[in-house]
Amino acid sequence: MNTKRSTSIGAVLSAACGRKDFEYELIGDDKIVITDVTHSTAAVLPGALFVCVTGENVDGHELAQQAIDAGAVALLVERHLPLDIPQIVVADTRKTQGTIAAAFWGFPSDDLLLIAVTGTNGKTTTSHLLGSILRQHGLRTEVMGTLSGSRTTAESTDLQRHLAQFIDRNVQVVVMEVTSHAMVLHRVEGTHFALAIFTNLTPEHLDFHGTMERYFAAKASLFTSSYASVGIVNYDDVHGRLIADTHEIQCFPFSLHDVQNISASASSHEFTWKTHQVKVNVGGKFNVSNSLAAVTAAVQLGVSETDIVAGLAAAETVPGRFEQVRASSGFDVVVDYAHTPDALQRVLLAARDVVGVKHRVLVEFGCGGDRDSEKRPHMGAIAAKFADYVVVTSDNPRSESPAAIAQNIIDGIGTHGANTIVKTEIDRRLAIQLALNSAKSGDIVVIAGKGHEKNQTIGNSVLPFDDVAIVREILGVVA
Repeated sequence: MNTKRSTSIGAVLSAACGRKDFEYELIGDDKIVITDVTHSTAAVLPGALFVCVTGENVDGHELAQQAIDAGAVALLVERHLPLDIPQIVVADTRKTQGTIAAAFWGFPSDDLLLIAVTGTNGKTTTSHLLGSILRQHGLRTEVMGTLSGSRTTAESTDLQRHLAQFIDRNVQVVVMEVTSHAMVLHRVEGTHFALAIFTNLTPEHLDFHGTMERYFAAKASLFTSSYASVGIVNYDDVHGRLIADTHEIQCFPFSLHDVQNISASASSHEFTWKTHQVKVNVGGKFNVSNSLAAVTAAVQLGVSETDIVAGLAAAETVPGRFEQVRASSGFDVVVDYAHTPDALQRVLLAARDVVGVKHRVLVEFGCGGDRDSEKRPHMGAIAAKFADYVVVTSDNPRSESPAAIAQNIIDGIGTHGANTIVKTEIDRRLAIQLALNSAKSGDIVVIAGKGHEKNQTIGNSVLPFDDVAIVREILGVVA
């Protein structure tokens, strides 16, 4: 759907400043009509306001003429350019573009029930479980995140356009994943959430944030009145408790202490909540916490207990999140996105819970290149400690040597898992095959790291690669 809108620059600036005070200088005619707001030259259509964002590798100001040639009629800039076109000059285009885009689209978050989900792990699963509950409650609900776009949280100009399109489609609720990058890079400026959910915080993205303190601060900034009205926080997580105890908005906690009789298999988890026996078709005991996040949010939204239980029961398996690949092999196979030390440990503990001590946990995984190299030895140590058989392989090596990344992982194993078998196979397909061929009846094989992803980035090449499809092919499973 192409949501159509047109309004003058002057009207957009007036509306934007009515919501958030910022300084600007308009050079040119404020009556010029714009039909879109975008930061991407590839997305410029005739009548667009083009935002010149200064990025790490590209300065959008250098692309202004290209945008004009494509049909842009005005610019949002940080410095006046020698171009005969209206220009809005602001101190920080990245910080301002969200509010400008929201004003252009009529502040669509005002007409939607918007729910943010943040945290290191569990965002995608929590979002999908809550989406299922809200649909069961009769609300037209969309989920935005890792599985719906190239970015987990869309850039602000794209986000506001998407929200406006949802309104045109009569969507009532949007549940969206909000990353720490999104907060630092101002992707949700101009957006207000009725609820913000915090799942957990463990080391991740430290190549971007630098320290855990900065990483936490980015997540925690969502739980302020500027962005959200109410918080839902994991009280089992020390950072969740800190948010609940110190932040200005009212926060409602959830905890594993809220439920009883927890059990899990490779395909589902169950627990008793109040008087209800709840079953969710998502495997792994660690997902109980994600279910509780969704339950607590739904309660605050006034959803009935009956709809909550039914919505969880109706939830479909989340792609690449402890996703069971069914086969007649005699052993279980799950594919999971776990790509952090904490996530890998949770998945392996969940796998151990499925098979017990009489059978083995086998894991195949690698680490991505060009980011977070510090986590590699930690993940090696965790794999050796919690699995019986480890195959170290390639993930998305990008510009790095896959063999060097694998060695970083191996270096962390040390004395961990003295009885653990450790193999290295750089070719990911062969590594998956090795893990599957090594499994015996009653075992569980965890294929970790890529989850839902459908490709693998090696050097400058993006190659088709689907863990689930590869497993099915090797095991002779018809999808």
